[in-house]
Amino acid sequence: MGFEFGLLIAAAYLLGSVPSSYLAAKWSRGIDIRKYGSGNVGASNLLSATSRRVAAPVFLFDLLKGWIVVWAAWRLGLGITEQVVVGLVAIGGHNWPVFLRFRGGRGVITTMGVAFIIPLLNNLVSWGAVILITVILNAVVWVSSFFKRGSLGVFIAAAGLPLVSWVFTASLPFTLGCSGMFLMLVIRRLTAPQPVTISSMSRKQVLVNRLFFDRDIREKDAWVSRVHEREEKREKLVGNKK
Repeated sequence: MGFEFGLLIAAAYLLGSVPSSYLAAKWSRGIDIRKYGSGNVGASNLLSATSRRVAAPVFLFDLLKGWIVVWAAWRLGLGITEQVVVGLVAIGGHNWPVFLRFRGGRGVITTMGVAFIIPLLNNLVSWGAVILITVILNAVVWVSSFFKRGSLGVFIAAAGLPLVSWVFTASLPFTLGCSGMFLMLVIRRLTAPQPVTISSMSRKQVLVNRLFFDRDIREKDAWVSRVHEREEKREKLVGNKK
């Protein structure tokens, strides 16, 4: 079983590494998603840069990244701990994909897939509880998005995931796994390369904004505007050289 588990870990990372948002943007619009919007290689930035028709399949694929590898571990008879491990590896692949030189997205959708499939497969909670948790956590994100603070809502929902998992499942391996998912989000936000450098702000201010808002400044519109200005200058420079 150890050999199968090792293969599954490798497969989980490679599947997670498939840069679906990057590929969808390239194939549908011929653009590099890293140079548009927030610069994030994720479904939300893809949606803002393209359309729902392009982003919807990517959302589903990123969700399936987590589902497939956890389901495979469950089918092999592996326990919750092993299922958590392969799920975390798939999220890690999405966040640090080998195909994009380890510069991926934030893994939010893949995290959702892992966090909700494990308790269902192992009968830790009922479908009703999963639906209730999903509605509550998504409500936090939706309300935050209404006030243009969607990234803050995602942070709050992810931070609450370990507590919710313990209250509803009382499973230590799963709760630790949810804590690991939250930690991976924090690490990714703090270390992700940003498309624009804000030299006028202190390092502490930048880190706080990255942690809670997933960008170097709080205001989303101002941030996106700076990214667009940088890209326009770059395109003009390339045009002048030609």
